[in-house]
Amino acid sequence: MKVFIVSDMEGVAGIVKWAQTDGAAGDVAYHEGRKLYTEEINAAVRGAKKAGATEIVVMDCHGAGKHWSFNSLIPEQLDPDCEFVVQEEWTEYTDFLERGCDAALFVAMHAKAGTPDGVMSHTVSGQAWRELQFNGTSVGETGINAALCGAWGCPVLLVTGDDAVCREATELLGTGLTTVSVKAGLGRFSARNLTPARAREAIEAGAAQALANLNAVRPYDPGRPCEIRIAFTTPDRVVEYRNRRGVEQVDGLTLVSRADDWWTAWSQFFF
Repeated sequence: MKVFIVSDMEGVAGIVKWAQTDGAAGDVAYHEGRKLYTEEINAAVRGAKKAGATEIVVMDCHGAGKHWSFNSLIPEQLDPDCEFVVQEEWTEYTDFLERGCDAALFVAMHAKAGTPDGVMSHTVSGQAWRELQFNGTSVGETGINAALCGAWGCPVLLVTGDDAVCREATELLGTGLTTVSVKAGLGRFSARNLTPARAREAIEAGAAQALANLNAVRPYDPGRPCEIRIAFTTPDRVVEYRNRRGVEQVDGLTLVSRADDWWTAWSQFFF
């Protein structure tokens, strides 16, 4: 069984402040956060191994800034039974999916922009993106990564993070999804957290449970044809994308990409 572990950083137990996720700032809090992050990934790897996984690839999807972007894991502390990817651009790595992957596990995810009880909630950018829709359905980064996996027929069986992202993921992917909440948001930058040890135990058990039933969740497909709509917070951020082939500006804050399938529509924005 081939398992893809896709991870972010804001959904880790104990992480509630930007300083803990910002590599560019060089704060000691970030390097402490990296340790917490790596150990939650290791918990998912252990759970996958218990369920019979024979190949496990981890992809860090956290844009920490500078050379830390998509590179926040601590290699020497990773479980030796996995391999890990350091990518240059977000959603760039697809080889494992293209070769055939049985299931994806999402670890340490956060809720989409505007979620009141979402710890460090945002979509792609903490400041620039206000709303993202796939064929009229509001989604966050869980939806983006699920669509990426679904483009190659890989189902998402597990999502871990705070209460808000677990709720968001279940609404999008269905009740067959296994979720593990490691904290409850009290505000955007405050939470009631499980201790790291308890969070890791829960993630390990959740990963094993999720993989015990590969047919619990179908691969996510936003629909065909696909329209991706992004609303930005300020007009200046629109400039970064509006001149790309296949991208249409519909008003001062909104861009749309349309194509026969999600991956093509997404690629028009980013590649």
